[in-house]
Amino acid sequence: MRFLRSVLSVSVVAFVATISASGHSAPMKEDYIHDPLPPGFQVIVTDLEGPIFADAKGRTLYKWPKRALRNGDAGDILEKPSCGDKPYRENAGLMSPYPGGLELPEVETRPSCTTVWPPVLASAEAKSVGKWKVVDRPDGRKQWAYEGWPLYTSVLDKQPGDVFGGTNTPEFGESPALRYPVGPDENVPPQFAVQTTMMGRLVTTRDKWSIYTYDGDGREKSNCSGPCLDGWAPILAASSARPVGEWTTFERTSGVRQWAFRNKPVYRHINDPKVVALDGGDVPRWHNVFTQMAPEAPKGFALKDTVVGIVLGDSQGMTVYKYGCGDDALDQLECDTPDAPQVYRFTVCGGGNVERCLKAFPYVIAPAGAKSGNQVWGTMYIDPKTGKRATANQPGALNVWTFRGRPVYTFAGGRGYGDKKPTDVNAMNWGEFSGARNGYRALIYRHVFD
Repeated sequence: MRFLRSVLSVSVVAFVATISASGHSAPMKEDYIHDPLPPGFQVIVTDLEGPIFADAKGRTLYKWPKRALRNGDAGDILEKPSCGDKPYRENAGLMSPYPGGLELPEVETRPSCTTVWPPVLASAEAKSVGKWKVVDRPDGRKQWAYEGWPLYTSVLDKQPGDVFGGTNTPEFGESPALRYPVGPDENVPPQFAVQTTMMGRLVTTRDKWSIYTYDGDGREKSNCSGPCLDGWAPILAASSARPVGEWTTFERTSGVRQWAFRNKPVYRHINDPKVVALDGGDVPRWHNVFTQMAPEAPKGFALKDTVVGIVLGDSQGMTVYKYGCGDDALDQLECDTPDAPQVYRFTVCGGGNVERCLKAFPYVIAPAGAKSGNQVWGTMYIDPKTGKRATANQPGALNVWTFRGRPVYTFAGGRGYGDKKPTDVNAMNWGEFSGARNGYRALIYRHVFD
């Protein structure tokens, strides 16, 4: 364990140094392919997800691909919207061990799928444009689809640039209720791709191996040779390759060309243990490549090392957790926001006892007037007795920090099993299906173990 802590301590220092070195005096925004859009649509470069399609009002567009669950599946198939106007009153039994036919919480006020996920409707005169197509809804109306996937907006998104309805970040990709924001293709050469991560939009090869830059290189000039090549493989370009956006090629040696991003030569780290890795960034003077960095957490939060990886800690250094929840109706609505029924969360964190839940998973309190400076982090007033939204002047209301529009928590626990010191992550995977369906997970910025 002493060895593991030593390794992690070195990693978090190098990790933070890499993040700092990747920054710029002015925030960099990701480039994208500017394909034609139908009238009324636009692209917004968002803080965490990068370039995303939005409607005329700036509302992010999402898709809901059908997903196999334990006892069935839910979601859309290509060109066939399934999100309807009927409010479901009973669970579907798609996730064992719960049988279908059980009454859902707050059944009298449970919204329909289209109330939470308004379909992006098309006029009768709308015409297909490129990857954009008009498809028929079961109710006879027309709906826009992109690459065949019917499109929706989210009632959670209140202003342009909000992406609270869903995410492409793998850390959040296990909830059955998840929808995915839709955006344009990244403007990269064919052998590269861009992955959404908690740290930012990470550039990889097409088969997802991370790429890196070296401080010792010059502008479109590689100084990695000899022993340097034992650990680093230059990413070569075909002689016919041409510049693409911020990507260029240069002659590495006679007749051999290498790719450069923003004028910096790029490499693979030969010793990376897995795809989408950050290990090469631990090597002094080497850095992962990002098209744009994710916003930093608000002042007072800090990254720290734990046995599960590098996670976020609060002002006292205690691990910060997010809560996730997806219900079991056919429309698979999210139940992890203060607008949803709180019985799911109260059950998993306190056996249905609200006071016990508050003691086990207290909210992370935000100072009065606190601002994050970005749209990923924010604050919200909460009525702790109900778990619902409150007003600033409501008696007993708490001003809490939010991540992607959802409150965050620490784990005080009870009966001696809460987090006692900053390295603890005792509530990691707390809840149903390792916390994916209804439960808590640490806010992880870098995984050490799969």
